[in-house]
Amino acid sequence: MPLSSEQFERLIHEHSPALYRVAFRMLGDRHLAEDVLQEAFRSVWTGRAKLDPERSERAWLASILRRRIIDRWRKKSDVKSVGDSEMLDRATFDVDPFGDELSAEMQAALDRLPTELKETLLLVVVGELTHREAAETLGVPIGTVLSRVNRARGRLREYLSARQSK
Repeated sequence: MPLSSEQFERLIHEHSPALYRVAFRMLGDRHLAEDVLQEAFRSVWTGRAKLDPERSERAWLASILRRRIIDRWRKKSDVKSVGDSEMLDRATFDVDPFGDELSAEMQAALDRLPTELKETLLLVVVGELTHREAAETLGVPIGTVLSRVNRARGRLREYLSARQSK
């Protein structure tokens, strides 16, 4: 049974903040994150009949958001993918709406992570998906998610401690 407009509004209200944080951290730009989130919810509405009641709503929404982010990377040459070895230019970032939550140093460290580590970590930590939901969203085994999150956290610790010792 497709989502009603009331159910759709509930999805937006409950899940938008976490999904926006993921989009912002993946794209590095507040306006792009807003656009991609809006595109994702437009896709949710047009594909509302595909919602599987057995699947986590957040995981379903995160998988749609992830596809919209990948689409944006493909369309925009000025947006760096998170896997680029080149750092995003810090001056191109808008005011960080989560400045109190993650410092510029943390964002710089996140930007150094390979795509699969950053994406997995952000889905679990920022997107608040369970490890199982992240595995479902990414199409990988749960052990892979656990390993990626662990490796991402370890690398972040390394990057941040190396910065502090300079």
